[in-house]
Amino acid sequence: MNQALALEILLAGESALVTGPAGAGKTYLLNQFIRLAKAEGKHVSITATTGLAATHLGGTTIHSWAGIGVSDELPNGFVDHVSKGRRDIIEKTDVLIIDEISMLHDFRLDMVDTACRLVRKKPDEPFGGIQVVMSGDFFQLPPINRNDSRNGGFVVNSDAWRELDPAICYLQEQHRQDDDTLLSILDAMRADDVRRHHAQALLERTEIELPEAHITRLYTVNIDVDTINQEKLDQLEGDEYTYSQSTTGSANYVENLQRSVLAPAELKLKEGAFVMAVKNAADKKYSNGSLGEVVGFDALTNYPMVKFHSGKTVTMMPETWELRDGDKKRASITQIPLRLAWAITVHKSQGMTLDAACIDLRKAFVEGMGYVALSRVKNMESLYLIGINRMALQVSSDAKLIDDQLRKKSAEADKRFAHLLKNSEKRKEKAVKVASGQGNAAWSDKLAKMREKYPNAYRPWTKSDDALLKQNFQSGVPIKEMSHTLGRHENSILIRLQKHFGEDVVL
Repeated sequence: MNQALALEILLAGESALVTGPAGAGKTYLLNQFIRLAKAEGKHVSITATTGLAATHLGGTTIHSWAGIGVSDELPNGFVDHVSKGRRDIIEKTDVLIIDEISMLHDFRLDMVDTACRLVRKKPDEPFGGIQVVMSGDFFQLPPINRNDSRNGGFVVNSDAWRELDPAICYLQEQHRQDDDTLLSILDAMRADDVRRHHAQALLERTEIELPEAHITRLYTVNIDVDTINQEKLDQLEGDEYTYSQSTTGSANYVENLQRSVLAPAELKLKEGAFVMAVKNAADKKYSNGSLGEVVGFDALTNYPMVKFHSGKTVTMMPETWELRDGDKKRASITQIPLRLAWAITVHKSQGMTLDAACIDLRKAFVEGMGYVALSRVKNMESLYLIGINRMALQVSSDAKLIDDQLRKKSAEADKRFAHLLKNSEKRKEKAVKVASGQGNAAWSDKLAKMREKYPNAYRPWTKSDDALLKQNFQSGVPIKEMSHTLGRHENSILIRLQKHFGEDVVL
């Protein structure tokens, strides 16, 4: 399914699962939907199964939102003990987003469903009548079962899932990988059909020497990643600069948010430090996962200046992360959006696109871990392997069965909701009218001049347009020449390139 139809299904009020391989644009689609739903006046509650995933969308954990905490079942009289604030949030919610759904146990989705029905006093409607939009990939990290708690499986086995019967939006367009070899390996892993030539291609990457440039190392186990980073920092000469975060909100909310923010509470840097951006910049100068080196410090503010691998040098200003509970802001953390990047765990890399990575998969201990790690990079040339074990190439057999069913149901949804695509075309036409001032003479003249110079301005990109764009970019054709050839403004060219090759593209 393409993103346009998936977006229309969500905007039509359907409960749904947005799924697909790593790099298919699931988070991008969710952000589009959230923005448009809020513009329509809907109350959107944004949650995820982990605090780290929640910060990517600016929300809270589903456990906290529903008031279920870490319990394995709802206590007797649950609804009588729900705080007024929690009750108000659940009652007001029109849309509930649950990201990284693969990590949520089936019985906990049932608990969330029951909590919503009880609080909203609608016992016969799934989730008390809330539109539920789940997102995630079952081939990535699964729900974790511990000896001291109730065991469970994927959410598709829950009663809530069966009764909700969500529409399946299986996104298949690839927006991260640009390498046929890496894509074939990742596809083979998803199909549980890794062949000798796939394994050989990966093993060859263990023989490649690391370049002189810094490369982030990904570890499957936490071998004290912070210690590795501190040792590397200590080896650098020069003054050390320290940046302490500022916070708002009560201590317990700040503590919850802190566990989810990749920027440390106290960030220590020196010139020459290898760093990673941990937030998307509003001006797109860097993105979550962009790598670079501290090349100096601003004379007036002492803020670090980072030269990213894209070639851009950026003075890094403080950014703010928020913990939101429905429409309410519970806490915030303001800090320089960087962390030391010599080492990071696979778990914390989930959701990132890395410029390059040196990955140690010798100690992979759970299905899907290797898939998560390998899918962080864009191509084989940016992948360096220390080693790999058999577990790293395995994915859950349950996930494979689930994936086959989801593909079939997505194909059915493609046909069932095809009529909604006309709404997408109307939205595009409306956007053009707004851009043209809706008939305003001055704007019409400006638009006419724009189209005279750029005949394809505001027109949808076709597959042939994209193919020509990629070919020109990879051949080093200047942006002015691409603009003339494609009949589009230079900014439009840049935005499209960033969609295909990542937000670090600069021209």
